[in-house]
Amino acid sequence: MADRVAIGSDASADRKHAIARAVSVLSRARPVAVPTETVYGLAADACDAKAITSIYETKGRPRFNPLICHMSDLAMAERYAVFDPISRLLAESFWPGPLTLVLPLAAGSTIHPLATAGLDSVGIRVPRGFTGELIRAYGRPLAAPSANSSGRISPTTADHVAADIGSRIDLVVDGGACPVGVESTILKVEEGRIRLLRPGGIPVEAIERVTGLSVERLKPSGTAAIEAPGMLASHYAPDCPVRLNQRSVAPGEAVLRFAGEAVEGIGEATLVLDLSPTGDLAEAASNLFAYLKQADQSGASAIAVTPIPDEGLGEAINDRLVRAAAPRGGDPREEGSDP
Repeated sequence: MADRVAIGSDASADRKHAIARAVSVLSRARPVAVPTETVYGLAADACDAKAITSIYETKGRPRFNPLICHMSDLAMAERYAVFDPISRLLAESFWPGPLTLVLPLAAGSTIHPLATAGLDSVGIRVPRGFTGELIRAYGRPLAAPSANSSGRISPTTADHVAADIGSRIDLVVDGGACPVGVESTILKVEEGRIRLLRPGGIPVEAIERVTGLSVERLKPSGTAAIEAPGMLASHYAPDCPVRLNQRSVAPGEAVLRFAGEAVEGIGEATLVLDLSPTGDLAEAASNLFAYLKQADQSGASAIAVTPIPDEGLGEAINDRLVRAAAPRGGDPREEGSDP
């Protein structure tokens, strides 16, 4: 089982110890589970083929799926990718934070092709908090998909990580519960247009306010090229079936509701959890994966989810729920998720 080290407050001895331990493991080309503001990531050196391979082996993830590469700041990112004016504005507005930009690789970039799935572009994010500090101390970018078995529910606590892949890694850094709770928003700017590859922790409305441009959403397609993590049809999958937009529940089912939604037959449910009793979408996003895990482990025959507004962070929540409810067995190239 992985060692576990907790981080303290900024500049505390515990925090410095956690960084030193993580750097030591990373230097051996081994992955480390780290807390980010979105979900826990499985981080390893983005420039080292052996390190990236260890991520794929730990997750059971196909090697042709691109990974997000995490940087300490915009200056580091500029050494590995080329920024157009709109992407630079987005980076300056939302970094550090839950935004990933898919950008052309810079000439001479040392990010390994295993991390980019051989593409000429790379997904880059600058995380808040401990992981950004770790990257600064390590001095190289970290590839970091979510710290879970491929295709399963993303972890938002160190306990989630330990229960899933704790026997396969050397170190889990415990930073408590992730405050955002869903993965980063992924954008790609092409010819002055902004494309949404994955909704996430930055609402589309905020992006449109900053840039003055409309964000183009991907049209549903079973044949779309995989340009970024989280673009699969079936993902974030519990073991038991998920039923969406429900206002009634069958005996033995678990219920995930929002804002106290009335549910017919709720008295016969195995478990009832409210993502946000007050209707706060940020709270609902933060609770989503933890509650999905709890419902999945409750012995319920299925998970019934009440309607959730498809606006702001609700777009990201509904995206994850649709993927959780999708049948498995799709194209394996579509597996994977990154913070």
